[in-house]
Amino acid sequence: MYMNSGYLKESLMELKDKSRPLIVGSCGVYRLNTVEKLPTWRPKGRLDYQLLYVVSGKTHFYFKGKERIVSAGHMVLYQPRQEQKYDYFCEDKPEVYWLHFTGSDVKNILHKYEIPMDDPVFYSGASAVYSYLFKEIINEIQTRKVGYEELLTMYLHQIFLLVQRTRQEHNPTVSSYLQEEMEFARRYFNEHYNETISIEDYAQSRGMSVSWFQRNFKQFVNHSPTQYILMNRVNNAASLLETTDYNMAEIAAIVGYEDPLYFSRLFRKLKGMSPSQYRNLLSEKEKKDAE
Repeated sequence: MYMNSGYLKESLMELKDKSRPLIVGSCGVYRLNTVEKLPTWRPKGRLDYQLLYVVSGKTHFYFKGKERIVSAGHMVLYQPRQEQKYDYFCEDKPEVYWLHFTGSDVKNILHKYEIPMDDPVFYSGASAVYSYLFKEIINEIQTRKVGYEELLTMYLHQIFLLVQRTRQEHNPTVSSYLQEEMEFARRYFNEHYNETISIEDYAQSRGMSVSWFQRNFKQFVNHSPTQYILMNRVNNAASLLETTDYNMAEIAAIVGYEDPLYFSRLFRKLKGMSPSQYRNLLSEKEKKDAE
């Protein structure tokens, strides 16, 4: 199992704070690939709000005793004191980001962005931008650089805005065939991102023209197939830099690049720093935390 998280008050205690309109209290991610089951049950809920985003796989939520399977491309919003019960199973290959937030103006903010309050499960779209924003929130909480609390709020506003835009643009009349094909492609790219993938060959294998496939994939995921694969490679490389001692050449090979220098250039382009600088930054943070 992979997990990574950050807490504003360096505590697992739930946060209730009305000093500002919107405050991010904690954020993290779970990816099940070894642990058979990860259950959560909070009978009385929490004092703050919780937002969960299913990146891949599926999850099992229970509302008023009834099971509801939530698939990738959906979010779940728990309001304060609402019972929270859900299970992640390894066989479903779930990857889920979670975030807790509070503040004096939360309800108005959620209403502004048209975030549903009557149904805890809602469609958000399967955009790689969500993963990027959640990872940035985790990073800001962990590193605590100047202005990080303001950035946390800005990132959460971006998540809400992306949800609003996606839901407004989502066309319920789009054929189930199209939706299934784009989701199948996204899952395929997630599973094979570190292999050589020809977009042309993939489209032809599914009986689609290349231009039609690229146009519709970008509409559903907000990135072209090539960009989506690149972001997967770089984000997974970042995870390896955080959690392993592999050298740059080994990490480059794991995520699909034979040339470490080329990998480093792509990493810098997306992350704003080289892989070595990224790892050094993490190392410096760990030293500070240990002091």
